[in-house]
Amino acid sequence: MLEIREDDLTGAATRALVALHLSGMRENTPEEHVFALDTSGLTAPDVTFWTAWDGAEVAGMGALKDLGDGTGELKSMRTDPRHLRKGVAAALLEHIIAEARSRGFARLSLETGRGEAFEPALALYRRRGFADGGAFAAYEASGFSQFLHLAL
Repeated sequence: MLEIREDDLTGAATRALVALHLSGMRENTPEEHVFALDTSGLTAPDVTFWTAWDGAEVAGMGALKDLGDGTGELKSMRTDPRHLRKGVAAALLEHIIAEARSRGFARLSLETGRGEAFEPALALYRRRGFADGGAFAAYEASGFSQFLHLAL
């Protein structure tokens, strides 16, 4: 049974998962399109960060950024490789959607890349109802980035 909890990023397991996420983004994304948040970005006042735990192991992470205009941005979704295909990302996504709704956001948006490494996440988002759309916040349309939105 997964336990999802707000996380302050002080634990070694959490920091290791953030580092894995950043490494993966850099491996699969052109440098100018890496918008993943590091620990300082994930602890900013407008960001809430959660981890999913399977017993004593961190199984995944995700964050919600308040864009200040009634929109939330989904950030830093990652499942630990040892916990893939166990529903971790889906549970985190549902938790973040519920939190965005409880905060009164009208929309939840995300930016992600293109290519094989991004396909599993894109499939999850689309199954949940996210639809392709335009750039938002400070992002710009490009040949690499794609934007998805979920009306809440």
